[in-house]
Amino acid sequence: MHNALPQRRLLAWARLAVLAVAGGSAAVALVGCGFELRQTPPLPFARIALTGFGAKSPLAAELRTRLGETTQVVDAPGQADVVLHALSDRRERSVVASTGAGQVRELQLRVKFEFRLASPGGRELIPPTELLLSRDMSYSETVALAKAQEEGEIYAAMQTDIVQQVLRRLSRVNPAAGSRAAAAASAAGAAASPAAARPATPAASEAGR
Repeated sequence: MHNALPQRRLLAWARLAVLAVAGGSAAVALVGCGFELRQTPPLPFARIALTGFGAKSPLAAELRTRLGETTQVVDAPGQADVVLHALSDRRERSVVASTGAGQVRELQLRVKFEFRLASPGGRELIPPTELLLSRDMSYSETVALAKAQEEGEIYAAMQTDIVQQVLRRLSRVNPAAGSRAAAAASAAGAAASPAAARPATPAASEAGR
């Protein structure tokens, strides 16, 4: 009896160790397959404005929510540190396979988003960038309702992926660096202008005769 208790404890600890290792391996496998927690990265600005989106854009709604986790989304571009301009925001759907009788068997779903980022004064921080995702989906008219739900879920997953890509690009922006470069260029231009306009000295004039 005295020997059985320690043995049971050792077996219990061994089982816990195996479970812990298995759990850790599963977590690594999930991350490797792309199943990782989606977190909004730190952004190098305090306020951002969104322009160019449709009134009921689901992508704009999700982007606004995610941005609001780390920064302030304002309505007026003049109140923002940076302005994100949506150039294209579309969901597309096309038939890629059908039967001889014309029945749809496979669809391709696409989410396309093109944007640029600028300062309120118009200085470009991110040039026009297009993000495009597509997924194929089997289809059957006999289960049209279930397929409509699946379609919505695929669109939502692609949209979330695109929002995450936008956030990663925004996290790499350096608005201050652009401001310093513009200020330096302006100062250099102002310093060069008086020298170019300065009249010739009398000595220089005599030497030229």
